[in-house]
Amino acid sequence: MLNEPPALTPEELIDDFEFMETKEERLKLIVELGRELPEFPEELRRDEFKVQGCQSQVWLVPQIVEEEDGTKRILFQADSDAHIVKGLVGILVMLLSGKTPQEILDFDLRGLFDRLKLEKHLVPARSNGLHSMVRRIGDIAAHAQ
Repeated sequence: MLNEPPALTPEELIDDFEFMETKEERLKLIVELGRELPEFPEELRRDEFKVQGCQSQVWLVPQIVEEEDGTKRILFQADSDAHIVKGLVGILVMLLSGKTPQEILDFDLRGLFDRLKLEKHLVPARSNGLHSMVRRIGDIAAHAQ
């Protein structure tokens, strides 16, 4: 069983971002969120869990759990070797871990990122990496249905 990350709602994330006044404060918040991720086991740092398309190394490990009623939920554990990227994947994991595949596919990440003006704070390489992480999570959810 994976170590579950703390849960984060879109509303909590929006409130936290709106409280931060500068780009530097927002980037620091992203780094802090990454630090809240559970310890990532060394044995999970395998190529099969690496997210392709990220400049930094990013590992994203899914676990599909089936409940007694047949409902599937996906738990995620993640890590990165870069602080800001770890925060970005941490945000995704905290928002989406424990949701059903359909809930993940229906989640409006693009709308949330636009509302946070997240891409405004990221260099293009990190923005591309974020999109790669989102695509990977979407692929996992689509295959889990």
